[in-house]
Amino acid sequence: MTDDSITLTIDGKPVTAKKGATLLEAAREAGIDIPIICYHEATSPNGLCRICVVDVDGGRVLQPACVAECGADTQVETRNERVLRSRRTILEMLNASVNLEQAPEIQDMMTDYSADDERFPDARRRESEVIDDNPFYVRDYEQCVLCWRCVQVCAEDAQFTFALTLKNRGHETSVATAFDISMTDSPCVFCGQCVGVCPTGALKPKVEWGMEQGWSSEELRQQTRRKRKPLGDSEET
Repeated sequence: MTDDSITLTIDGKPVTAKKGATLLEAAREAGIDIPIICYHEATSPNGLCRICVVDVDGGRVLQPACVAECGADTQVETRNERVLRSRRTILEMLNASVNLEQAPEIQDMMTDYSADDERFPDARRRESEVIDDNPFYVRDYEQCVLCWRCVQVCAEDAQFTFALTLKNRGHETSVATAFDISMTDSPCVFCGQCVGVCPTGALKPKVEWGMEQGWSSEELRQQTRRKRKPLGDSEET
């Protein structure tokens, strides 16, 4: 062990990690799987979804592994009953309020943690019309789990475009453009990075969505091309 490394125990296994490494990073290096939803290698970890929580030294509060740093000589448990119960409840609450039909990784977690998909039958569902305001992708926030990945990758983590933000509070919180302007009027450059990091079907390429709707090849061609201005039509400056 060097001066810039520490040792800890994860699920009974001695692990050596660099100082400052997160519990998630240390676990992965040791071949120990910890589930994630909001975390992505391309974005800054925020510990939002809490699906990656682990038990550190039996502490009062479970720690989000994506942001909690490794501590020397600590005992970490990633799948004890306390942790499993927490993850199961988070999945059940997500399933009760969000459409997860197109989130296969989260569905696999539901199975892995024996989550009850009918535990909260009276929960308020997230409702939103599909936003189709550009030729490249659609936004269906009924499927959004508010992981922030799209907002982050559009901002300082990658694109520095800042086309996406968050609006409202509590259950009404949702991803949006500033002042709800259309995507074509926003700073969006249609790089597609937000679609690429979305863990559900909330952001989807227009072609894929159109095929799901049964569009013909001609409809796909028409709907995925931006209308051009007539020749000679120029704006006055």
